[in-house]
Formats: sequence, C-alpha cells, structure tokens
Amino acid sequence: MARSWLDIDPSSDFSLANIPFGIISTPNDSSPHVGIAIGTYVLDLKVLALQIGPENLLPSGGASSLAVFAQPTLNAFAQLGRSVHRHVRGRIQDLLSEDTTHPDLLKNNAELRERALVPQQSVQMHLPMAIGDYTDFYAGYHHAYAVGVMFRGPENALQPNYTHLPVGYHGRASSIVVSGTPVRRPVGQILQDPKADPKRPTVAPTQRLDIELELGCFISKSNPLGQPVGIDEAEEHVFGYVLLNDWSARDIQAWEYVPLGPFNGKNFATTISPWVVLADALEPFRTKGIENPTPVQEYLKEKREATVYDIHLEVDLTTPEGNTTTVAKTSGKNLMWSFPQMIAHHTLGGCPLRPGDLLGSGTISGPVPEQSGSLLELSEGGKRQFQLNGGNETRTFLKDGDTVTLRGFCVGKAGGRVGFGECTGRVQG
Repeated sequence: MARSWLDIDPSSDFSLANIPFGIISTPNDSSPHVGIAIGTYVLDLKVLALQIGPENLLPSGGASSLAVFAQPTLNAFAQLGRSVHRHVRGRIQDLLSEDTTHPDLLKNNAELRERALVPQQSVQMHLPMAIGDYTDFYAGYHHAYAVGVMFRGPENALQPNYTHLPVGYHGRASSIVVSGTPVRRPVGQILQDPKADPKRPTVAPTQRLDIELELGCFISKSNPLGQPVGIDEAEEHVFGYVLLNDWSARDIQAWEYVPLGPFNGKNFATTISPWVVLADALEPFRTKGIENPTPVQEYLKEKREATVYDIHLEVDLTTPEGNTTTVAKTSGKNLMWSFPQMIAHHTLGGCPLRPGDLLGSGTISGPVPEQSGSLLELSEGGKRQFQLNGGNETRTFLKDGDTVTLRGFCVGKAGGRVGFGECTGRVQG
C-alpha cells in the first residue's frame, strides 16, 4: 500500500487503504457536510471540492456538482453508484499519497491543507445517512444457536427455516443514533414471575439491558416496486458498512415478542459508528463464512465462496468508575448469510429498497463464550455473572452509567489498517 505524506500511526483505523466517508460539522462550518477520516484528521470534502474543483474528485461526464459534498447526509453521494464511489476514493487516495500525481492540489498547498484538514477531536460527527427503513437480520449462526439452546435445548436450537433463508424483522429507523449518543434505559411491560398463573406483567425499567454486536450495511441503489434484486447484482446495491449495536431489553422482549417478534424491547435505540467504510475498502478481506449444510434456493446461490469479511471485532464495557474490560472478541466471518443474500431475500417479493436503508447482520458471536456478541450469551441468560477487570465487579446485564464500545478493523498483508473507529453509547437511567 502506498504511503501518505501525512503522518499516520500504523495502528490508526483510518489509513490510506481505508478512506471512510462521514457527515461532519467543523468549528468553521456548523452545517453538516461530507468529510473523510484519514489518520487523526478529517479531510473536509466541501472545502476541498470548492477549492480544487469537482472535476478533480468526481469522474468526468458524471455528476459534477459541488452540492454532493455539501449535503447533510451521504444519500446523494451514495446514489451516484459504486463506480463513482470507487473513483472518488481513488482520487482522494492519490491526493493524500506521498507520490501523488497532483502535488500542487493539496500536498504542496499549505493554505488549503490548513483549511481542509481538521483534527478529528474538533469535529462533530452526525448520522451519515438519512435512514428511511431498517431491517435487522439474524445471520450470526453461533449467536442464533446459543440463544436457541437457552430457550429450546440443543435439539431444537435453530428453527426449521434458519438454514433456508436469512431470517429478519423490520426495526425502527427513527431511533438509530450516531456513536456517542446516550442511551436511556427503556421502560416496558415485564413479566417478573414467568411461572405465575395467571401471568401479570408490571411496567418498569428493564433490568436486563443488553447489547448486540453487529455489522450494518447501507444501501446505495434502489430497486423498483415489484422487481427483486438478483443475487449477482446485489453487490452493486451496497454503499458501505458500519458497526452497529442493537441495544436490547431482554425482559421486555421476552414478554412481548410472541407472536409477532421484537417491538419495544428493541426499538428504543440502535447505535451506529459514524464513518461508512466503502465496500471496496473491505474487498481484500473477503473470506468464507459459516458453511450452510442445507442446499439453498437458486435465488440465494452466490458464485464465489468468499462472501463475508474477516473483520476483527471487539466489545469493551466501561464502568461508571472508568474501569474498562474487553468482554468479547470475535470476527465478521461468523455469519452464515451474506449481505447480498440478505438483499436478494429482502427484495424477493418485490420490496423496494432505497438509498440510505440500513440492514443489520444480527449478533455476531464465535463458538466459545469469550467470543459472544451479547451479554445474554456471556451471562448464560442472566444465570452467570462474568468478571470485569480488577476482580471487584461483575455483570450479568448493563447497569446505569456503563459505557459499551464496539470496535472493528482489518489489517492487510502489506499493512494499511481498515477500521471503523468506535461505536459507543453510555447507559442513562
């Protein structure tokens, strides 16, 4: 991978190999607009495009308006399509490269560098997309199996449909928040004594507040109502990926989810990381996912075996006193269903996806407890307290004041770390 003329720490998620896009506001411009993360800086694309001209970023003959980088969301840029995303990412990589072919545009332009390169700590991040719809899938095989064993035993851990189709449900787009937004402990109906007859719920704050470690996929390209997206075309509908924490109130969920599925136990908050890692940046890290023992329907058959990404994923829990414990480490390869399969299935009946729609992978866990993407698994359904660093504190579920931070990154053979930054939220009572 080429080197940058910027000083970038090798441990930075935002190397020259990455170039993730986000929505920023800066001390000099309070209006949300487009930027990219590079090292410890943000490159302000609104400022850059205005000074060097859109023709030096966008492909000739295509979109040439400065307005695409002045938008308060990435939706307009996403709609330009995968080839434009690839072109813009490549031009930015060239401008930031030590051996740039256009040094006078930015590298040797001290005045523009001062204006366009802003320290990350002085930038406010916003939701990257206007999200019209949100669908959460259940593609993490090990999580699905572990939770199924808890409630139905190993013989019936997975429902009969699990290996035949990507199971999913429609979530609530209005409660998706950007990393750093506090999460208020939800109130709902809870059945305190499941063995009581008759069953009488109470209304109370959840006592089983949980997290779910997921990947999120943003849609860039729409399909018309009634026209499904073929599995071979599904990749062209992907804009990029974020980390996603689908906060869950397990006691509220347990009482309400039969027969129609998750509702108030899930719709109070979903946190995503602010930087969208483009699909092309993750291409070098493709790998094979969990093997499906069941022959799938023709519309779900992919031509290549490497359909998921080997992304190193971590979950940190920080107590109100500041004590941080990494409670889980796993990988993005622990998915049975790929995002193209999710898109093909989601649209099979003619459902139109739109730019900015968000798909969640479902909880990503590995086969052993320390690779669990939820506290439900770590605590064995609340039966076991797991130890935090220092040995003085334990948890089954989250307490008020706890902060959860998700991280995800890949490291290529030639260096060049491609990461998502942090996806974090603090619990408020």
